[in-house]
Amino acid sequence: MPTVATLYSAGKDSALAAVLLDPFYDVTCCSCTFGLDAGSTVAETAREASDAVGFPAATVELDESVAHDAIDRMVDDGYPREGIQLVHEHALETVASRAEVGGRAVDAVADGTRRDDRAPAIDRPFARSLEDRHGIEYLRPLAGYGRSAIDELAGRVLRVETGPSQAIPTGDYETELRALMAAEYGADTVAEVFPEHVQSRVVGRREA
Repeated sequence: MPTVATLYSAGKDSALAAVLLDPFYDVTCCSCTFGLDAGSTVAETAREASDAVGFPAATVELDESVAHDAIDRMVDDGYPREGIQLVHEHALETVASRAEVGGRAVDAVADGTRRDDRAPAIDRPFARSLEDRHGIEYLRPLAGYGRSAIDELAGRVLRVETGPSQAIPTGDYETELRALMAAEYGADTVAEVFPEHVQSRVVGRREA
């Protein structure tokens, strides 16, 4: 069976993407970190959440300079969208370039981006370029689903905790970006740039 490294934040979208891929691929849940102080927490949270849904986990380290570029762009823009897009594309490039992730060959990379996402949103030219340059498949299992449909599907198969984004620990690189921005620009800047939103963390699967 081919293998897929799925970018994994421990939230319901990336977990649902992994579940949908499971009948067709050997799935590895891939936590991407910059190796910063918050990185170990990010990786551990993702590992716990991948264990909870029954998939092996791996951690891939990203280029720290991209984190600095991303937060500078976010602060200049006053919102996180373009910085998040930069990091997500870098994460896909990094994972796709690996011969192995978690001791498994990489036949495909995937993420949990949705139909209506503004960022990150992978367009067709980038996806085709990623595949052609790295000789892999790029998969978006949730690309045809809107938010309400994903909430419905996730509620059927996953047990999920939700809460304010500052209160729910995740395996997402946003955690490191927030911490880095706070260190370089101050906590008030983080509050200005990142809108408060509801975050999710997967804690298990529902019984069939």
